[in-house]
Amino acid sequence: MPQLNPNPWFFIMLTSWLTYSMIIQPKILSFISTNPPSNMESTTTSTTPWTWPWT
Repeated sequence: MPQLNPNPWFFIMLTSWLTYSMIIQPKILSFISTNPPSNMESTTTSTTPWTWPWT
């Protein structure tokens, strides 16, 4: 059964992970976010309790 032979597939997997880790991932992480978080003031809203008609 050829799928049990890890010789060619392990090298392909290792090469693809190294390519992703060393080349593609830093390029993706270097992009600046289009919507950076801003320091906004937190607003507190006043709520009124619900009045139940049967109490």
